[in-house]
Amino acid sequence: QVQLVESGGGLVQAGGSLRLSCAASGRTFSSYAMGWFRQAPGKEREFVAGISWSGGSTYYADSVKGRFTISRGNARNTAYLQMRSLKPEDTAVYYCAAVYHSSDSIVRGTNEYDYWGQGTQVTVTS
Repeated sequence: QVQLVESGGGLVQAGGSLRLSCAASGRTFSSYAMGWFRQAPGKEREFVAGISWSGGSTYYADSVKGRFTISRGNARNTAYLQMRSLKPEDTAVYYCAAVYHSSDSIVRGTNEYDYWGQGTQVTVTS
């Protein structure tokens, strides 16, 4: 049974920072691409950032580029999302996702991911 567990969400003022973590268990994730998505109330889930299985490639949504950084732990079964200069419009539930992807490239589509975490709330106040 594959499990993804996010942590690190919370309440922060605009301009502040948070670091989200995603711990994967149940199998070896050495060939799994991972990504972060978010969903605000009344909106569709959207791609935020993705990282290839090796960690060598990353990709960001335009809305977070330059402010967020995605990374993986050395064992590749952990993903992080460092969020800086947070804005109220970043408020959402953030989800971690994983998919087997032997090609060392990014996966961006919501429907392409097989495994999802339960989500962690990020609230940014003005």
